Amino acid sequence: METDRLEIARLYHRFGFGPRPGEFKDALTNGLAATKNELLSVPAIDLGAAQIAEPNITNLGPRPDQKTSALIEFNIALRQQVKDLPLWWLDRMALSDHALTERMTWFWHGHWATAIGKLNFAYPMYLQNQTLRKYALGNFGEMATAMLNDGALQFWLDGGDNTVKAPNENLARELMELFVLGVNRYTETDVRELARALTGYQIERSSGKVTFNTKRFDPNVKTILGSTTTFNGTSATAHLVSQPDNAKFISERLWFRFISSLVELPSNNSLEKSFETRDITKLLAALTDSQILSNPSYSIVKAPVEWFVGVARYLKLTPSALKTPAQLLAYLDKLAQVPFSPPNVGGWPTDESWLSSASAQYRIQFAAWLIKQADLSALTAVAPNKRIAWLQDELGVLPFSNRTRLALDGVKSTPAQLLQLAICSPEYVVSA
Repeated sequence: METDRLEIARLYHRFGFGPRPGEFKDALTNGLAATKNELLSVPAIDLGAAQIAEPNITNLGPRPDQKTSALIEFNIALRQQVKDLPLWWLDRMALSDHALTERMTWFWHGHWATAIGKLNFAYPMYLQNQTLRKYALGNFGEMATAMLNDGALQFWLDGGDNTVKAPNENLARELMELFVLGVNRYTETDVRELARALTGYQIERSSGKVTFNTKRFDPNVKTILGSTTTFNGTSATAHLVSQPDNAKFISERLWFRFISSLVELPSNNSLEKSFETRDITKLLAALTDSQILSNPSYSIVKAPVEWFVGVARYLKLTPSALKTPAQLLAYLDKLAQVPFSPPNVGGWPTDESWLSSASAQYRIQFAAWLIKQADLSALTAVAPNKRIAWLQDELGVLPFSNRTRLALDGVKSTPAQLLQLAICSPEYVVSA
């Protein structure tokens, strides 16, 4: 059925990064229910992810004094870690068998957006990534508590500068606006009171270690969202998560990133109720309901990392093993999206932001660079007049439009060019 093809394509491209060779055809045979069940079931062991060695990301300690010879070695090690960290995660995205785990870790990275540029140490960012993966499909309340105690996030939002004598509202404001409740669901008084509850934290920058100093904490009564008690960071965060607006906000965020950034979440949605216990997997199950996935009016443009990982999975490429990995990061940088470097606390933009003429040119160049390093024997073995239809199933896309087919038909005898245009086509770049 055509609706099954649409829903299965969306499961692969939106909740994973796209199919590997042959996966989409198998899914069409196995059916929608089986495909969805496989997507939402986390394997005991992810054999693909198990192939990837943990990166050599360690606590380098404080930066040595400018006048010591140790500073040179420190800077070399730091630069290497900052380069290795995104390559390691791209490997996990490309090679993991259970793509949803990495896809959701990627989503939460954009949600709890933290950039390495301010922190300037890889180790705390690595630890944060482990935390996001641990709770990616778990309980949001537990995730929120863990992120409150995350050194990278605390440092990024000046949590260590927030003391009883000198309150800093950065973390409090973003915790409500961007992480837990959403815009216009709190007052400025709530921000000030929450900031008082979040006092006392201290962060060791190089290790990301978070400690609590009672002398810097405000122990007095606070009133947050109508409740008055001696809130601290943990109890205040739990109070925010318990609000109905939290279920609404997280439902909105997943809708915005996985279903449509142009059509708002309908008021009569089933997502908020599915998230009553703050179980992320239950929310995803509701989000993948056929009434939502089968609606042809919802489209999502792939962000550069999502597009690249989908291509790498299909071409069986290991990101860190590509020729000159620095060139890979340079391409992603040109496309304005490198893991661990969101532009601001709001994360990356979406949809039309990725469809400029400049980004289209960079994507075409990027695609050519990747294809040169791939094995195209399977495509070459297909008769030229059958290659376009074959690629539709291999890439897991809806039928190419007449305009796209015309462009592909002109290069069908040249496998590399055909594949280049196919993975840069609107049908592949936009998950329709």
